[in-house]
Amino acid sequence: MNVKINSVHFKADSKLEDFITAKLKKLGNLYDGIIGSEVGLKLENTDAKENKIVEIRLLLSGYDLMATKQAKTFEEAADDAISAVRKQLIKRKEKQKQ
Repeated sequence: MNVKINSVHFKADSKLEDFITAKLKKLGNLYDGIIGSEVGLKLENTDAKENKIVEIRLLLSGYDLMATKQAKTFEEAADDAISAVRKQLIKRKEKQKQ
């Protein structure tokens, strides 16, 4: 699976990119029709501690799944977003079986 990570207005650490890539590649074991994924990392300009935003777009053949999560750290937001995409992927897989 091709994983494309874009960080807006900052340079993402290679550890963070490796973390996200490893988590997303595990989804490939769950479903074979994944073409690739696009991940957006953003910092929101607020005083709130939960200002890290992760957007994940999972590219499937003829269909895309999307999740956006916000948390205190990028790792936590990525975990939440990947979990949300995993749920959508399971629903999509079950619908195809019917």
